Amino acid sequence: MTSSARPFVNRRLAEFGTTIFAEMSALAVRTGAINLGQGFPDTDGPEEVREAAVRALRDGRGNQYPPGPGVAELRTAIAGHQRRWYGLTYDPDTEVLVTAGATEAVAAALLALVEPGDEVIALEPYYDSYAACIAMAGGTRVPVTLRPHEGAFRLDLDELRDAVTDRTRLLLLNTPHNPTGTVLTREELTAVAELAVERDLLVVTDEVYEHLVFDDAEHVPLATLPGMRERTVSIGSAGKTYSFTGWKVGWVTAAPGLVAAVRSAKQFLTYVSAGPFQYAVAEALALPDSYFTAYRADLRAKRDLLSAGLQEAGFAVFRPAGTYFVTTDIRPLGVSDGFAFCRALPERAGVVAVPNAVFYDHPEAGAPFVRFAFCKRTTVLEEAVRRLKTLAG
Repeated sequence: MTSSARPFVNRRLAEFGTTIFAEMSALAVRTGAINLGQGFPDTDGPEEVREAAVRALRDGRGNQYPPGPGVAELRTAIAGHQRRWYGLTYDPDTEVLVTAGATEAVAAALLALVEPGDEVIALEPYYDSYAACIAMAGGTRVPVTLRPHEGAFRLDLDELRDAVTDRTRLLLLNTPHNPTGTVLTREELTAVAELAVERDLLVVTDEVYEHLVFDDAEHVPLATLPGMRERTVSIGSAGKTYSFTGWKVGWVTAAPGLVAAVRSAKQFLTYVSAGPFQYAVAEALALPDSYFTAYRADLRAKRDLLSAGLQEAGFAVFRPAGTYFVTTDIRPLGVSDGFAFCRALPERAGVVAVPNAVFYDHPEAGAPFVRFAFCKRTTVLEEAVRRLKTLAG
């Protein structure tokens, strides 16, 4: 049998191959290097939340298909979370949707809300699934680049405004921002909100790192700003907040019409998922403030440990205001190709990182930047720092 010369992947996805996370994680396994590339914790979350999942399994809750919108207990808990932390009131029955992680929520939102040819503005660098989801929806992505300024990556509001055209349908925002660690300020988000209202744009906000903000940074949900609740699809997730990334429990909160639209796409993706874990996450969302305070403090200490070690190793470090990633500039080490640097780093220093260039439409803009994850045990980070310091020699 002869193979067809026609490519199997359709042209919308032809540019997307194996993700950088799969490549670098495989490299970590092959070399025995410490994996600070992919953003997953190396310890599990709260014991009481794990036990809640075990209890749900044993009680037979969620072992069969859960309801399409998500179990009632979790939808009620999500609505309670939004009210508790942000004063946002959502109807659990019509304004909350449970998804298979935030990745599915982004995909379903874009598939539901974007028509072929619509322009979608995203803040570059962006999580790699954004580009793929825009492509699957038939949209045209328009990057607005966060640029280094005074030790952080900042949004140029004039550039954002100039990017909006008559074909712009939707803004796709991520704050706290992966990979740069930037947290958009209230002033920046107010300007975004005014632009969205003025140009009648929908906004999808990926807020999975909402509880991972440090120092004086503040997470401000866009939906809390004037005119935005009815045009914003807010996305959250349990994976980052509770260190259960494998459970893949995410959610959408939005006005009824927007939730109905997202659900129309989501039902033909996974339909439902994570039955028993949904009950456990419902309990997790009710944990006391002390849990969130302690979690942030632990990650802040790890951020400081890794950031200081990277500086001593010779990197220029962009100290993150949120998330659990730190972006570095490798040019002080005498190199500028992040891909080559990251592919050589496991052999040179026994550590894996990710080149930020993969998060850019124009890779040259991100060529000298490399991302490290600090959501690891302190002993692991200490050993990684010890290894990385050999670069300074």
